[in-house]
Amino acid sequence: MLDVTLIGFGAIGRTLFARTGTMEGVRIAHVVVPAAHVDDVRRDVDGAVQIVAGVPADAGLVVECAGHEALTAHVLPALARGVECAVLSVGALSAPGLAEQLADAAAHGRTQVHLLAGAIGGVDAIAAARLAGLERVTYTGRKPPSGWRGTAAEAVVDLDTLAAPAVILEASAREAARLYPKNANVAATVSLAGLGLDATRVRLIADPTVRDNIHEIEVEGTFGRMQVTMCGRPLPDNPKTSALTVLSALRFLHNRAAAVTI
Repeated sequence: MLDVTLIGFGAIGRTLFARTGTMEGVRIAHVVVPAAHVDDVRRDVDGAVQIVAGVPADAGLVVECAGHEALTAHVLPALARGVECAVLSVGALSAPGLAEQLADAAAHGRTQVHLLAGAIGGVDAIAAARLAGLERVTYTGRKPPSGWRGTAAEAVVDLDTLAAPAVILEASAREAARLYPKNANVAATVSLAGLGLDATRVRLIADPTVRDNIHEIEVEGTFGRMQVTMCGRPLPDNPKTSALTVLSALRFLHNRAAAVTI
């Protein structure tokens, strides 16, 4: 049995917890939440899992889905202790030096940190193509106005009255992840697989004509050309997050427990 410590119990964490309940060979043993929320979450789960305020000393595998602050508060110390970690909040790596801190902590603990693909596909192909040389990587993210509420987009367009698609940002992946940390994890993931945060171009669009979260990637390099378009439905409990994000973490856990992986 693969015991997993889950950091975060928001929309993603709750869905992961529910879905792993029927996954063979995988069990959520601990859930890490802020100390102020421990008692409330304990009542919610009714003893089904241990709710704690920090990663246990004997943790074997950690999956983070709590947001960017969790990386410095929990993931970095766990890696330094030798605990293997998987990260969904990849956009956090836009912060200067954080990617290097994660790498250093993992090296010190002689373990690994896995940056999960989340809401996008084709990351394996981009990372493979990088080995021969990439020339251009662009990412376009298109979501309905509800997917941009509570973000910097509210200062750019009127989301309530928007009648036509509107570009809310054109910038590097680093800037996109900094300004839209809860929406631009895909941009950060694509960039880290390919040309890096500063060389990857990003365009974010609020589009009242769509219902799904649409991701478009264009890549050119020595290998040839690649275009990927994905229309991902959002989590019912969080329109800023694609449902595929949860499935990406479930695939990672499945591959850790399964005899055959792909």
